[in-house]
Amino acid sequence: MILVTYNKDGREQLSICVQSALYDTNSINTAAPATMAQLLQDWDAGMTILKQEEAKILSGERDEADCIAYDDAQLMAAVPKPTSCRDGYAFRQHVAAARRNRKVDMIPEFDQYPIFYFTNHNSVQGPGAISVMPDHLKKLDFELEAAIVICKKGRNIPASEADNYIGGYMVMNDMSARTLQMEEMLLNLGPAKGKDFCTVLGAMLVTPDELEQQKIPAKPGHTGNNYNLKMQCLVNNKLVSEGNMGDMDWTFAEIIERCSYGVDIYPGDVIGSGTVGTGCFLELNGTGKLNDPNYQEQWLQDGDVVVCKVQDLGTLTNNIVAENTDWSILNLKKK
Repeated sequence: MILVTYNKDGREQLSICVQSALYDTNSINTAAPATMAQLLQDWDAGMTILKQEEAKILSGERDEADCIAYDDAQLMAAVPKPTSCRDGYAFRQHVAAARRNRKVDMIPEFDQYPIFYFTNHNSVQGPGAISVMPDHLKKLDFELEAAIVICKKGRNIPASEADNYIGGYMVMNDMSARTLQMEEMLLNLGPAKGKDFCTVLGAMLVTPDELEQQKIPAKPGHTGNNYNLKMQCLVNNKLVSEGNMGDMDWTFAEIIERCSYGVDIYPGDVIGSGTVGTGCFLELNGTGKLNDPNYQEQWLQDGDVVVCKVQDLGTLTNNIVAENTDWSILNLKKK
């Protein structure tokens, strides 16, 4: 099933997406959850109702009066208000390239356990304008990722069982202000201000059953579902990044195992995959300069349009908008 959240008359509206048409869940069945948050709080019961309604849509029992076109909707993040937001570090290609570009060895701990950080779940947004302060525009970057949402509470979940806690998959763009990020991480803490201003999620939440035909084995020595899904990012209609979700070395199941060790995870928790190989300007610029000292760095600018695509998970489009202010925290640094 494909679930979409959009803005309907100033409020969140959950809908079932069938052939680019959106059917409001609570309009077609008053017993159905009206928002993603309501669905996540009782996932099994809610999905039972929604699967019945999807079957009616597919059989033609619902007519055009029951839906609006996907392209006409004011789209929001599929999970507009996550209970938390973590981001993983699952793609070895990205980590190895970034370290090579800094002329440091690949860190052996990458292959020992999956790692993640917490970002600001209150700064999650969906398609549309991304408003950024002046300091963000100093080396502003995209990060092409996929993400999951947890659909039931758990603790100390083994990787062999963890896929059962995934409600669905989304496109994710982990926006990064690299100047802020690099400065604060010199103190061996963070990322903080370089990351907390915006994390973008696609409007579509795609349930695992929709991806069965794309399932592939996890990497040798790893546990959990993996999917052959092409990933791309375009900036101003130019392809800048291309990868595959199947290249994840650490699976989402293994990341969940790590996240849930000794703590509860909750319905509505969002977890990102980390950046796919070639999936950000930081890596692309580093590789370019390594191969050509005259390589011209590229970063996101005011007015740029960023499109992140993951096969079967949809397209996430954002435009960069500079805030009209000269307020700078970089200028507050002590001399």
